[in-house]
Amino acid sequence: MEQMEVEKDGVQDRDDIQTQLEESLNSLNNPEDNQLVDGVVIQVTDEYVFIDVGCKAEGRLPLSEFPEGLPKAGDTVSVLLIKQFGKNGAPEISKTRADSTRLWDTIRRADKEKLPVEGTIARMVKGGYEVNLGGTITAFLPISQSDIQKVDKPESLLGTQSQFYIERLYSDNKRNVVVNRRKYMEEETDRAREKFFEDVTIGDTVKGTVKSFTSFGAFIDLGGFDGLLHINDMSWGHVARPKDYVKKGQEIELKVIRIAPEEKRINLSLKHFTEDPWMHFEEKYHINDIVKGTVTKLTDFGAFIELEEGIEGLVHISEFSWTKKINKPSDVVKPGDEIECMILGYDIQAGRVSLGIKQVMPNPWDTIAEKYPVGTHVTGTVVKITNVGAFIELEEGIDGFLHADDISWTKKVKHPGSELSQDQELEAVVIGVEPESHRIKLGIKQLTEDPWKKFAAEYKPGSTFEGEITSITEFGLFVKAPGGIEGLVNKANVSDDRAVPFEEAVKKYAVGDKINVFVVDVNVDKEKAAFSVREFKRKQQRDELSQYMAQSDAAEGGAYTLGDLLKTQQKD
Repeated sequence: MEQMEVEKDGVQDRDDIQTQLEESLNSLNNPEDNQLVDGVVIQVTDEYVFIDVGCKAEGRLPLSEFPEGLPKAGDTVSVLLIKQFGKNGAPEISKTRADSTRLWDTIRRADKEKLPVEGTIARMVKGGYEVNLGGTITAFLPISQSDIQKVDKPESLLGTQSQFYIERLYSDNKRNVVVNRRKYMEEETDRAREKFFEDVTIGDTVKGTVKSFTSFGAFIDLGGFDGLLHINDMSWGHVARPKDYVKKGQEIELKVIRIAPEEKRINLSLKHFTEDPWMHFEEKYHINDIVKGTVTKLTDFGAFIELEEGIEGLVHISEFSWTKKINKPSDVVKPGDEIECMILGYDIQAGRVSLGIKQVMPNPWDTIAEKYPVGTHVTGTVVKITNVGAFIELEEGIDGFLHADDISWTKKVKHPGSELSQDQELEAVVIGVEPESHRIKLGIKQLTEDPWKKFAAEYKPGSTFEGEITSITEFGLFVKAPGGIEGLVNKANVSDDRAVPFEEAVKKYAVGDKINVFVVDVNVDKEKAAFSVREFKRKQQRDELSQYMAQSDAAEGGAYTLGDLLKTQQKD
């Protein structure tokens, strides 16, 4: 019984095949060489697939022409009829060439109509890749057109199935094709981005995959196009490294905080899933509060201190110390240090807090006038010499300033460096204190009595003395007086004869000569004195006259006048 059923089924299958063959033969009207025809599979063996293509004999194809899978008896297969009468009278056919012919028609149409074609990146070649478009047709893909991003690892694209645009098509028998994957990907990216802009609004939550990192954040793949997760939007607190918050390849949810379709920019945020800590700043912090914080970052101009996650303030370099000059914040603090500081000010809208370190310590300048009252003798070290004076360190961070005018009572110091040297230890006296401007004035000459006061007390205007010429200038003679002070004999007062010019009168004098002068004026405050040779000689004449008159009066026993003197001179 079973054998009869099998035979019955076999007869039925042969009848179906025969029916299909007849239909196929009826549809094929005298097939020609090099023509695409549809044939019917008659039989599949271990080596060949036999196909009826409407010729007197069946054509056969090796199994290798069916890489996508073998057909079964009765299937219709499109083949290229190369010759109706090939070897042994059987038709010569090819499915591979038929596939290539149809594919080539598809490629030409795609090139003409600017449509993409499908292919697989098969292997690397010089300058790019070989892409299998199907059958025996391959194309060249330049590496510059293989992806939207720069391809750092070319081998990573091998085996990729994708759509490609026909970049260039050569119509010769070689059928050379150049394709472009980047253009297709850019169009797909633009379509996906445009849909994103249409569907998503600010505040929406979206999913994305961390694609790459930069120094300022991370790029997130939102489905063929990127959004930026800026480092400042990863946390309300200080973020030093983006990789501490997200990992490459990680799928995350983010808030959309900015959309700019015209710029094709999308800004994303992690921190906006939580409340902004600045909303409650004034409830917790006040000006002049002393708070604790952690040093997060150092710059040339100061240090950033995190008071809590999302609240970060700046200690400017000028707020580090009351007395020390801080050149670098790293000389005082380092990242990770926990320190106390005072809140000096804040701007909630800008998210800024001004902090000070020195304000949590006593200000030595508040009591400096009590510690160094005027008149105090001090000892210090020369730490810096300038053109007009020198800074003297009295204690760490406290310097006094010694002006050049306060080095000597009598010597005109043109540059302090001629009298002082770096690191020299010297004694001085405090002559002024200005706590508000952080200044202490020092003097060396004040350690001794002011010779100008002494001179002014001993030599009133009208007195005379013998001095020494210290210099001769175009405007007069400088003369050193007792006690070391110097005064000027103006050129008009060098000669008692006004008819003699200064240039002639001064020739009889030389530096170092002793000279008698008359004191015209002494200004102690300005440390200036005016002397005169002419007045000295006049005074000398008056003194001689008075002496002569006194002697004559004594000899004659009566009053003697100037008129008498003149009469006596006339007689003589």
